Amino acid sequence: MLESPVQYDFDFAIAGGGPAGCSAAISLAQRGHSVVLFERETFPRFHIGESLLSTANDAFDALGVTERMEAACFPDKWGARLFTHDGRSGRGVDFADVREVTRPKTYQVCREEFDRILMERARELGVDIREGYRVNGCSFAAEEAVLDFAAVGDGATGRVRVRALVDATGRNGLIARKFNLRTDEPLLANIAVFSHFRNVPRLPDDRPDDIRLVAREDAGWFWIIPISKELTSVGVVLPKNRYAQMAGGSSEELLQRAIGDTPVVAELMRDAQREWPVRVEKDFSYSASTYAGDRWILAGDAGSFLDPVFSTGVSIAMESGIEAAVELDRALKQNNFSARSFAAFSRRQRKRFKTFRRFVVGFYTPQFRDLFFDPNPPMLLFRAVITVLAGKWDSSLRTRFFNHIFFGLVALQKRFKMFGPAFRRDRDAGYP
Repeated sequence: MLESPVQYDFDFAIAGGGPAGCSAAISLAQRGHSVVLFERETFPRFHIGESLLSTANDAFDALGVTERMEAACFPDKWGARLFTHDGRSGRGVDFADVREVTRPKTYQVCREEFDRILMERARELGVDIREGYRVNGCSFAAEEAVLDFAAVGDGATGRVRVRALVDATGRNGLIARKFNLRTDEPLLANIAVFSHFRNVPRLPDDRPDDIRLVAREDAGWFWIIPISKELTSVGVVLPKNRYAQMAGGSSEELLQRAIGDTPVVAELMRDAQREWPVRVEKDFSYSASTYAGDRWILAGDAGSFLDPVFSTGVSIAMESGIEAAVELDRALKQNNFSARSFAAFSRRQRKRFKTFRRFVVGFYTPQFRDLFFDPNPPMLLFRAVITVLAGKWDSSLRTRFFNHIFFGLVALQKRFKMFGPAFRRDRDAGYP
């Protein structure tokens, strides 16, 4: 007697409704698949404001939200302004100088509104959105993936059978924890302390809403990101050991001390008014040993997370979500959801992470900062660096060549100090 075929409730399930999960859901729905998405919170939800990269525009086009992003009136971002703690350098980073991106202008976004745009797009394409539901467990068999879920409010439980699962649960890491996939990055164990403020002056030129990145004299740094006409996200990131040195008192007091002993930021925040409670997050970076297995794929922070210094998070999330959908669409057509069939997907995620990681790890060394914040860097080298930091991690051979030269100079700076040292190098500076 032949065994009856599996009766699927949906083709695919998504765990997590952030940018990675919604991007995967939208892309799968665009390809005609039935999709259910579980999100443990109910939108709108608080999330720290984000500064996007130029390559996010390609994802907006693919997801069909370009016009909505333009209509949302998010602050425009054309690049960044780099400051040292003492104001010695206020050099600009202009994404328009990057020749390998389709459109240089991107946005500083309020995440509540940005996440709503993506979720509404998924909903209008027919994705079954279930807010306020937590995926409690999952299992995988030869012919199906099974998800157990529960309502956050009343605890009501349920189960769905699907062909495969996209895990977009972020740092919670549903599958990464189940299969012990995570590897922490010891050189990127950092802590962010931040809030939203009014009356923070914008840049006094034709690009008033660019992100300001301020390097402290020690290993820490500040972000200053306009996220609306009124509000600016201001936060300091400190390596764990430097945070421990500065800790004492409340998080509000720590943030105020960090502002006070960073002269450029202290001047900017002189008349600022805090509008949100001060929040503290452990920005401990990690990667995964693999990004896909039999009938499952990791997307966004569920697979890997990098320190926020170069604002890669949302771009990685959307790209990996779209790529996960492409992989699952192919797997369904070939009726092959094996880990081996997803090997190329895993390699791509790992390569993207390692490319960005090289720059992020470098940033937490004084010799990298000496070059990166130099007022007059070699332009060919600086343009190559900015190409990657605009989001073009899979850049041209020419760009990769100049970036190798840049990191060669960083190595030489450690020994010979060819560029004027601008940052502390003592043990208490807090470098990993």
